[in-house]
Amino acid sequence: MFKEYTQYDALGLAALVNSKDVSAKELLDAAVDRANSLNPKLNAIIHRFNERAYEAAQAGLPAGAFTGVPYLLKDLSFDFADEPLTMGSRSVNIVTDYDSEIVKRMKSTGVNTFGKTNTPEFGLIITTEPKAHGVAHNPFKKGYSTGGSSGGSASAVASGIVPMAGAGDGGGSIRFPAAWCGTFGLKPSRGRNPVGPSIGEGWDGANADHVITRSVRDSAAMLDATSGAEIGAPYVIAPPEGSFLQAAMRAPRPLTIALHKQPLVANTVVDKEVLAVLEQTAAQLEAMGHRVIPAEPTINIDKFWHDFLVVVCAHTAFTIDNVERCFGAEHVKNLEPQTYNMAMLGRSLSAVDLVHAKHGWHNSQYQTGKLLTEYDMILCPTVPTPAVKHGILPASRKDEMLMRSAGMLNKGFNMGKFAFSSGMIEKLSAPVLGKMGFTILGNITGLPAMSLPLGMSKKGLPIGMQLIGRMNDETTLLSVAGEMERAGLFTKSAFEL
Repeated sequence: MFKEYTQYDALGLAALVNSKDVSAKELLDAAVDRANSLNPKLNAIIHRFNERAYEAAQAGLPAGAFTGVPYLLKDLSFDFADEPLTMGSRSVNIVTDYDSEIVKRMKSTGVNTFGKTNTPEFGLIITTEPKAHGVAHNPFKKGYSTGGSSGGSASAVASGIVPMAGAGDGGGSIRFPAAWCGTFGLKPSRGRNPVGPSIGEGWDGANADHVITRSVRDSAAMLDATSGAEIGAPYVIAPPEGSFLQAAMRAPRPLTIALHKQPLVANTVVDKEVLAVLEQTAAQLEAMGHRVIPAEPTINIDKFWHDFLVVVCAHTAFTIDNVERCFGAEHVKNLEPQTYNMAMLGRSLSAVDLVHAKHGWHNSQYQTGKLLTEYDMILCPTVPTPAVKHGILPASRKDEMLMRSAGMLNKGFNMGKFAFSSGMIEKLSAPVLGKMGFTILGNITGLPAMSLPLGMSKKGLPIGMQLIGRMNDETTLLSVAGEMERAGLFTKSAFEL
């Protein structure tokens, strides 16, 4: 057994394979051993195909940046040929005969995929507690949320099962679990990574797939391998000057950074410990030669969450319509209440409602873009609080009953319209949307954003800080992240404590 497995990041492990100091099989042995030992406690991995991975190691993996490195994929948007995709749902079990484009590109790096990670149903809430597979546990504290929707991937990385894992972000779903599990998580710019062929434009461009990692350079190297337009891409954006890996390894120029403290969802309270880490991070950046100046984006926060929810509910209705068409009406009965409710709301909205919401997105893009003409990036918390206990963020039994009742009433009259206008939706969604008060901005605008593990709470739970960059400027973000990592500012992973 390769006992030093957790001492290396993915690029470090690949270098050992390349120099023949260790084999791909030995690395897989180490990863499988850790998964066997830790996953029963964490429930980070919900599907394994070890034998297939061993066969790949024996046959010879592609020569690339990560040849031989054990790898996991989030069980949501990553089609991996001949393996089931459940999307965290009791209603879905899809086996494709093809890889999605991003999976093809990830495979070309030489990673050795041996499983799928836990995710909430359709990635709709920001905690990984699906009824289909059970809760994923935070490796820092059992019984606490990993965040979501890439919670299984973040837990697997933070616990040292793998050095990186596939993840996706539609409202903070890479950055959120990265913050709560003490890992590094970059959401790329809209259009940077491919989303097809089965998805054309997830959540009207809010979704972006990438990885959760321990090291900045691993994230950068994977982005070098996966980025670029695909056939039929809805967006085609400029490639970087040089490589993302090179950017992560060099110091940035002196930057002017906007300090953003006010959540963009009303009545959201930022934890004092989170604010303390924010002030600490600002001071650290200034000590590195950057200027950090208080500045807030000019956004109507009462409309902001509504515009986001309208688009997501419309896409959820589309998803559930597809489930019914592909698997039958009986499968819809197995949907979780919040999923069913969001689909009901989506069906109740008009095309005009959707266009109004997208107009609101454009205004948020414009206002944030104006701010970023004066500042190089924005610094803010990733999440307003450290991780919460399980059972806090999913709908309560009472709320589930209310959602079901609303769904039944919607068949008689337009309950969805009433639910929005009456404030019912705001009340039911507040616990989740409030926690997304800093992350949604990156999804609505399409801007690149990342969470860095920069603090710990008194309870021993990680606290992440977020940096949001200019459009298509992952290079500057990665340069700053690499600078902070080399300065020793990243907190330790769970397996290092």
